[in-house]
Order: sequence, then structure tokens, then C-alpha cells
Amino acid sequence: MSKPIVLFLCTHNAGRSQLGAALMHHRAGEHFDVRSAGIAPAAAINEAGAATLAELGIDTSHRMPRKVTPEDLAAADVVVAMKPGLKLPATPTGRLIVWELPDPGDWDADSIRPLRDEIDARVKQLALELSPSVRVHPET
Repeated sequence: MSKPIVLFLCTHNAGRSQLGAALMHHRAGEHFDVRSAGIAPAAAINEAGAATLAELGIDTSHRMPRKVTPEDLAAADVVVAMKPGLKLPATPTGRLIVWELPDPGDWDADSIRPLRDEIDARVKQLALELSPSVRVHPET
């Protein structure tokens, strides 16, 4: 049986969606196929955001922003839009969840840390909601 696909989306796929995908993969990746994308991808992920993930033992060196496609939206069982009003290239066929979170584009790590923790709490809750029997990995 294949894992449910959870797609995290934001504008640039550099901050919020990268945080969401990395945290979901870290906490419950064995239960979900976790992906991320953006409407207008940046050239690289947010370095300060990556630093806050490294504090939890999450390596983001292999992650690159990418553009969301209609195929991504058709394949995803759950799409988590990290910002209301994103102009998607197609209508998601799975469940659409919208989280209103600020864009950490030019924030430093100290400023991003509370956002990371908020996203982490939401990711844990989402993982349990999607699969009540899932064992969410604790803090590291």
C-alpha cells in the first residue's frame, strides 16, 4: 500500500513549505510521502530557516525550491497551503488545508524559531489527524 502524499505549498518554496515538509518528514515520514513546492520558487531555501531545522537534527542540504505543477496537485492526498490566496495552477484533487503563516523571507534564525515551532506543532497535529495510529517522533 502506498503512503498518502502530503504536499506543502507556499509562494517561494524557500521558507514555510520547506519547514513544513522537513518537519513532517522528520516527525512522521515513514507514514507519509512528504513533498513541497512553490508558486514562484526562489533560487535556494532560506538559510536561517535551514539553520533552525539543523538545531533539530534535520539536514536540508539536499533541498531545493521547485515550482508546483498541476500533476503535483492531482497526486497529493493532502495539500497544505502555508498562505491563504495562493494562485494554484490547478485545483487540488485531495483535501486542501490552509494555514495562515507569515513569510520569513528576510528573518534571522532567532525570528524564525517561533515560526518553526508553530509549524512543528501543526505538523504533529496534522499527522495524528491524518492517521490516528501514527507514532509522531518526539522532540530531538
